[in-house]
Amino acid sequence: MRIGVNTRLLIDGKLEGIGYFAFQTLKRMTTLHKEHEFVFFFDRPYSQDFVFSDNVKPVVIPLQARHPILWKIYFDYLLPLYCKRYKIDIFFSPENYLPKTSGIPLICTVHDLNFLHDNSFIGNKSHQKYFLKYFPLNAKKADSIATVSEYSKKDIINTLNIEENKISVVYSAANACDTKQKESDIVATKQKYTSGEEYFYFVGAISKRKNLTGIFRAFDLFKQRQKGKDNKTKLVIIGNRKWWQGEIEDTYNAMKYKQDVVFTGRISKEEIYNIACASLGLVFPSFFEGFGVPIIEAFESKTAVITSNLTSMPEIVGDSALVVDPYDDNAICDAMTTIYNDRQLRQDLIDKGLQRADFFTWDKTSELIWNIIQKYIK
Repeated sequence: MRIGVNTRLLIDGKLEGIGYFAFQTLKRMTTLHKEHEFVFFFDRPYSQDFVFSDNVKPVVIPLQARHPILWKIYFDYLLPLYCKRYKIDIFFSPENYLPKTSGIPLICTVHDLNFLHDNSFIGNKSHQKYFLKYFPLNAKKADSIATVSEYSKKDIINTLNIEENKISVVYSAANACDTKQKESDIVATKQKYTSGEEYFYFVGAISKRKNLTGIFRAFDLFKQRQKGKDNKTKLVIIGNRKWWQGEIEDTYNAMKYKQDVVFTGRISKEEIYNIACASLGLVFPSFFEGFGVPIIEAFESKTAVITSNLTSMPEIVGDSALVVDPYDDNAICDAMTTIYNDRQLRQDLIDKGLQRADFFTWDKTSELIWNIIQKYIK
């Protein structure tokens, strides 16, 4: 069989989120199933690192689909022509975009529906308009849908009115790092980012959905509680300030202890791992997550996790994290204070987190996606 794949998010040096999900799952599927041919459709010149085996045929469609108008041209007009030209039997997309074509099985991945619940989670107005119109249409057009949590499956059923038997949970996994940390590495990381002081960290998009405003306010409360105890604890923020202006920036500027907030910008996965390993814990009280990859990354980095009691996060962490109401700044602060003061509890969370992380692997994810594709192989 010839399986077409949307690989527009496999971008050399810029693998993020869904792109990393695509990389890890496709690498395994293509190398394990050499009896089938995979046609990877890129929207720009590609790296040979993405041609995982000799049964992968890379094809460049010469239109970089990075804007709603270009998305429509690419997926509704160009990609269907290329599917026909290369005689595609089955089409798989690791995101929600699908070609406007018929006659072949279409499989997509829906990671979450956050913007359908609050379109302000998407800062760009033209993107909002496109997603609100076409995301539900693509999901309904798919013959099968993969999603990354039981929460997201229920959300797709209830919000998009899609039949349960079309949806399979495949979960996701961590952007794993193979390096092992020595005590000297931890000391060096603390010295690099916080002049040797202890710190909590956040990693993710600097956006409304990630609740940076709540994190900033809770950190201020945490510092106030520790006043007089010579507390020099810092807060390290990892991520691009893409949607920084407005409420997030205003909240930061109003902080009493903003001098103790360290911004790293975008850094490598290896450096994120270093920061996680040396931290007191991850503060991740997001308003909405389909899965929450940073949580599993923190587990694997042997650090404690504070996360939200909303959407998929309780499902993902089980009893391996402190779960709080993200709208309650005092609750976030309480969790930070607990991890800071109770070292035994922190170690218990680390031990549980390591065990929990073993449940989420890319081998398992790719196998579950392949099981979906296999249903359409004749």
